[in-house]
Amino acid sequence: MTKTDEIEDSTAPLIEHLTELRTRLIHSVVAFIIGMVICFTVATPVFNFLTNPLCEVLAERGQDCDLIFISPQEGFFVAIKVSLLGGFMLAFPYIGMQMWRFVAPGLYRSEKNAFLPFMLASPFMFLLGAAFAFYVVTPLAYDFFLGFQQFGAEGEAVSTETGAPLSVVFQGSAQEYLNLTIKFIVAFGLCFQLPVLLTLMGKAGLVSAEGLGSVRKYAVVAILILAALVTPPDVITQVILFVVVYGLYEVSIRLVARVERKREAELRAQGYYDDEEDHDLADVEDPGEDR
Repeated sequence: MTKTDEIEDSTAPLIEHLTELRTRLIHSVVAFIIGMVICFTVATPVFNFLTNPLCEVLAERGQDCDLIFISPQEGFFVAIKVSLLGGFMLAFPYIGMQMWRFVAPGLYRSEKNAFLPFMLASPFMFLLGAAFAFYVVTPLAYDFFLGFQQFGAEGEAVSTETGAPLSVVFQGSAQEYLNLTIKFIVAFGLCFQLPVLLTLMGKAGLVSAEGLGSVRKYAVVAILILAALVTPPDVITQVILFVVVYGLYEVSIRLVARVERKREAELRAQGYYDDEEDHDLADVEDPGEDR
């Protein structure tokens, strides 16, 4: 092992490590609270932004984009939920930095160089998944849901016992809409972590490309179950989530294979890898041969 791979000094007793952990946690909580307060002051514009997918679908159907509060306290809890989501997203880079500063002193330099790219890729992939959910999946899902409205127009009326036309149109709760939208965003954001997680496990030698490929059929079943659990009961979003997550699984296999090839090349360069089984026999002379 080279000097550059020597572990950094970490001889502090347990109580000092716990104190350091407490300090990092306090800093993270304070950053989250500050982000939450900031988002609470702009909760209304943020909520209005989150309603864009619904409003666009309703506008295409010639309907007004109106959400209602079904209880006096619902508006307050909507603002709190917006603040929680926004505060976490604002504070996440700082929280990640605090986690890194706590863990980094106990890592080898080579481990730091290997782990840091994954720390940077994780929030990027979460934001990518959240953006995909918000701009692609959510409009399709709401278009599907709102397709079950009934309008009492001529030729489309549904008569009641009195013969009067019946209209069943969307008049949604702001809190229910926010809960469903956040569920989409968080679910796809977490699913987009799959390549990061599997590649990191491949880097650590916990999984292999061959192993991931051999359990592909089981992965398909697991992804189908995941799609059924984290999305509403409509076929469109479930199919989209399945296609996306399975695609990420295949990408993960390629990334793990690339990590394995890179590791093999490094071992070859260091002389620890030799695939020529008869290399030592080539230099052995025949005992009966005249010298």
